[in-house]
Amino acid sequence: MNDFFKAEELLNTTRDLVRIPSPSGFTDEVISWVEGRMQELNVPTYRNNKGGLIATIEGNDSSKHRMLTAHVDTLGAMVKEIKSDGRLRLSLIGGFRFNAIEGEYCEIITSSGKRYTGTILLHQTSVHVYKNNGDVKRDEQNMEVRLDERVFSVDDVEKLGIHVGDFTAFDPRVQLTESGFIKSRHLDDKASVALLLANIKKIKEENIKLPYTTHFLISNNEEIGYGGNSNIPDETVEYIAVDMGALGDGQTSDEYTVSICAKDSSGPYHYRLRKHLVGLAEEYNIAYKLDIYPYYGSDASAAIRAGADVRHALIGPGIDASHAYERTHQDSMLHTANLIYNYLRSSMID
Repeated sequence: MNDFFKAEELLNTTRDLVRIPSPSGFTDEVISWVEGRMQELNVPTYRNNKGGLIATIEGNDSSKHRMLTAHVDTLGAMVKEIKSDGRLRLSLIGGFRFNAIEGEYCEIITSSGKRYTGTILLHQTSVHVYKNNGDVKRDEQNMEVRLDERVFSVDDVEKLGIHVGDFTAFDPRVQLTESGFIKSRHLDDKASVALLLANIKKIKEENIKLPYTTHFLISNNEEIGYGGNSNIPDETVEYIAVDMGALGDGQTSDEYTVSICAKDSSGPYHYRLRKHLVGLAEEYNIAYKLDIYPYYGSDASAAIRAGADVRHALIGPGIDASHAYERTHQDSMLHTANLIYNYLRSSMID
């Protein structure tokens, strides 16, 4: 593997991204942050009507295009109900369970822009009061937000400006370790956004001419199923989603290699494009794992469902404990960055 990228830069960019609250539906701030990075590199961008960001780098061949996407939207919640005691019930945004956020710090973002901190707890948390609290189902009825404010009623909460429909963002608790790990919420998929930004930076700073005009979509609705299903130019032939590799029993992916997906719950990815990516990994000594994700869908599969006539693929860093407190290693980030780089410089498959 060529040492094109620096682990410190990849991890620091990821850390900066996960610290910006961006549950699906509330992504203007993080999109603006990415947009600013693109402007620094003199990369032209525009926002689609959904609020996603599209950057384009012209290539030698403008008759055939490529598109790569990664998403900045994350899991989150909305205020579902203000309870009579001043605590809040939540409605979840994205595919995860309440047990994944039990005990997590959070931030309530009001429509006026005010932000209040709190903690997501089981109503029956105290073992000194609730004998069988371990048996209580973690669901919308039993989980609540304890606000860090002196509130005792619905009226107290509403006086703060908090109302039903306000977004709730989870504290990422991001940490970088001396052993090369980054652990945080929302590595899905901000780690991949950092990887695309690193590649764009390298292309621009080194004045690399890509073989094909290439679009980079920073999507903002992937967690709810439709981030990358539109704004695909007609000239696009290959469409790659850069998103996490899922780890667990029966999986081959790990935290130290790039994961190349053969199939997820949407079906197989394009066979020849997948083989092309494997061939590049082997040619450039990039450590990879082929895998199947049983309960997974990507922006690339959303594009196919929407009727896009493209060859689609899915690659990404291997991330442990997806949709909970996630972790990956700098080696996985570096291998993924290098596969993206060598793919961008490669010829299209016949």
